[in-house]
Amino acid sequence: MKVLIVLLGLAVCAYALPAFFDSTHDNGLERAPAVQCNVTACKLPNCLCSGVTIPGNITAAQTPQFVMLTFDDAVTIANINFYREALQKRKNPDNCSIAATFFVAHEYTDYSLVHELRATGHEIALHSISHESNIAYWRDASLDTLNKEFADQKTMMAHFANIAVTDIKGIRMPFLQMAGNNQFQMLKNNNFQYDLTWTTQKYISPGLWPYTTEFSSIQECLIPPCPTESIPNVWAIPMINWVDQEGAVCSMVDACVNVPNTTNALLDWMKGEFNKQYTGNRAPLGFFVHAAWFTADEMRFETYLKFLDYLATLKDVFIVSGSQVIDWIKAPKTVAQMIAAPSCPKPTTTTCSPRACQLIKEGTVERWLTSCVSQCPNSYPWLGNPLGEK
Repeated sequence: MKVLIVLLGLAVCAYALPAFFDSTHDNGLERAPAVQCNVTACKLPNCLCSGVTIPGNITAAQTPQFVMLTFDDAVTIANINFYREALQKRKNPDNCSIAATFFVAHEYTDYSLVHELRATGHEIALHSISHESNIAYWRDASLDTLNKEFADQKTMMAHFANIAVTDIKGIRMPFLQMAGNNQFQMLKNNNFQYDLTWTTQKYISPGLWPYTTEFSSIQECLIPPCPTESIPNVWAIPMINWVDQEGAVCSMVDACVNVPNTTNALLDWMKGEFNKQYTGNRAPLGFFVHAAWFTADEMRFETYLKFLDYLATLKDVFIVSGSQVIDWIKAPKTVAQMIAAPSCPKPTTTTCSPRACQLIKEGTVERWLTSCVSQCPNSYPWLGNPLGEK
């Protein structure tokens, strides 16, 4: 019943806002519409049609089950210990360290902690500078707005966290609000590799594999606008919805309302959602969450650790970043091939000496910024002023 209510709600939105299902682009910028995918023309490593088929003609039994652990919003002293405890010292079956992906929002982030996460092998991705709460701001965002939110944030992140700009490859839109063609054109224009915002409840089992946006997608558009134009060399990693115990869908695990409140029962539910992919076509499973979910009930973090322990017992399950999933899709290997010839990411060699700065944001608001930069900026970094130089 709850699934029906969700679908009816989406239908009402579609009726009320038909323009948002149309192609969106900046005035004067024309791009070709995406057409049905041509499997002859669309070949790996640079193109893949949307679908549920395992890339590389590998059987499900030979395919690694990828699990993507992601965390959204600011990285702070309040949540870093969750990440340290959950992620440190864990290994994949090829003996490479596991990797999570952090979609970092700028405000309140401690960039020295971001540096730590990257230095220990995790992926740093972007979640915008402002994290503006007005949904229409993101829905209607122009290329210029998205450039200021994400392209400038890439510059900001590399500078203040002292990490390589080329290591920053992905984004997730705030509130999972899509921005249509402009969103994916911004990614292409600024050398991003992928987006991990687009949700699906139609392709849960079998799950939808990541694909490129050169051709039209079979993925439904739950939070419009979605891209309608041909935008090559950009990957969409679908957010495959989870389903709670009363049948309601949820893109983020912490948005699942009707879940067990005991460790064993919650763990069984997590295993059940995992098995939809693991016993199916092994599309990458996302465990997407905000760290605040752990602080609300300590049982949740305890269960999360037990779930990671369970995954570690499975010798064909790999906990990897979004960009690592795409790297595999570009050159698929069987589990046996991955274990026989592991390709572990090389450790980073940069350093960070944290510096805390008391700054003013937009004229009146006081903010603290802790970063790896020895000299404090002139003002709090913000939209149009990503390095705080003004």
